[in-house]
Amino acid sequence: MTEHEKYQEHIRHTHDAFCKTVIRHAAIDAARSIRSRRKREISLEYLIEEKHYPFSTTDKYFAEQSGMTSYPLFVCGQMVLLESPELAAALSALSHKLNFNEGRANGTDYQL
Repeated sequence: MTEHEKYQEHIRHTHDAFCKTVIRHAAIDAARSIRSRRKREISLEYLIEEKHYPFSTTDKYFAEQSGMTSYPLFVCGQMVLLESPELAAALSALSHKLNFNEGRANGTDYQL
């Protein structure tokens, strides 16, 4: 084995040792990041089984509307259905007040 071949072999062994060190440190970093992520995250099975959180939800838009009553109010000749009885009463009283006071005073018929 010549001097040049010994030097090339030394370079190969040095490079191999460097690659093994880099791979070992990369594995340590990966294990550390996985460990820290496990500390922060909560598993879905734990939430479902232990905390009794539902896995899914169901919207109840139409179920709530079926039990509601609507209050009709006429505005500019159109019927508007209101769900709030307080709002319907207030707007109805306001429209009667506007019709009586302002509409009769200047000869025009205002409707809310």
